[in-house]
Amino acid sequence: MNLIESVDFYYDENGNVVFTELYHLHKGVCCGNGCRHCPFNFEAVPEPKRSELLAQLKG
Repeated sequence: MNLIESVDFYYDENGNVVFTELYHLHKGVCCGNGCRHCPFNFEAVPEPKRSELLAQLKG
């Protein structure tokens, strides 16, 4: 799979690769890593981390 910068990913202020929501939608499932742009409500992330991530989205 050929990834396109600014479509599938971008680099944050620390130089880390951050996958976009579009990338995750094409992948089709939550990987469980707590990704910044997870469109699946972190469904595969174990508790208590999942609840913490969901709370961050609301606040």
